[in-house]
Amino acid sequence: MEKSYKDFGLWIKEIIGQKVQKISIDAGFSCPNRDGRVGWGGCTFCDNTTFSPAYCSGEKTVTEQLSEGKAFFKRKYPEMKYLAYFQSYSNTYGSLSHLKSIYEEALADGDVVGIVIGTRPDCVSDELLDYLGQLAKRTFVLVEYGVESVNDDVLKRVNRGHDFQCALDAIRETSKRGIHVGAHIILGLPGEDDEENIRGIRQLHDSGMKLLKLHQLQIIRGTQMAAEYAENPFPLYSADEYIRAIIRYISELPDDIVYDRFVSQSPPGKVLAPSWGLKNHEFVDKLRKALRSNDLH
Repeated sequence: MEKSYKDFGLWIKEIIGQKVQKISIDAGFSCPNRDGRVGWGGCTFCDNTTFSPAYCSGEKTVTEQLSEGKAFFKRKYPEMKYLAYFQSYSNTYGSLSHLKSIYEEALADGDVVGIVIGTRPDCVSDELLDYLGQLAKRTFVLVEYGVESVNDDVLKRVNRGHDFQCALDAIRETSKRGIHVGAHIILGLPGEDDEENIRGIRQLHDSGMKLLKLHQLQIIRGTQMAAEYAENPFPLYSADEYIRAIIRYISELPDDIVYDRFVSQSPPGKVLAPSWGLKNHEFVDKLRKALRSNDLH
């Protein structure tokens, strides 16, 4: 039976009224599992430099990063509008006054039509969510929570610093204030399985999650997980296995979930494993063909 799924690009165009591009911003934040509040060293899989574009630097102001990002994209898309994407580390991990100042600085740009805030479920307060709820009445606001795994043992193993219930609670509190909510899940972390992930993602959806961002586990050189993998390798998805997993997730999860991303491709020189031997566009083409052949449109 044919089944359609919601794509982020089409969904956001319906809301904003035109195509938009995210501009990543590094606002100089840290994370509570890095600075000792809940732990040290950060998540064992994490290297934020693998997804930060060249113009994205915590040494620059929000306005400077937006200006450079727009210059990069406007060469090809001169009429494009933008979402300011606070991406690196935990972008609600600061005082409310500081958070308000950087969000409002981004929204003061006439080409910015909304903000996307990447953060952890243990880094939001009622006061912040109340403010974001008011902000969402006048512009587009999406809070994207790094859930990473639905398994508490896995979260502990990767030094996440919070449990799955924390994610469910944060998503529920965010959604009830009228804020769009997304969740980020890594597929393939050691110690979990697809059945458990699907059950957990359904719980996230029932708590108010609207958007889902998935990607395969990549072992990044220099991380703690890379050292663990070198000492005791664990199974990782092949490209075909991962595509089959994506097809299963879409088939079994609720129809109204919006999919923001299915795959991530870190710079090849940084990836220890898996080695798929595919350029990004080659993998995306392969994934799209598989989705179509399984009547997922």
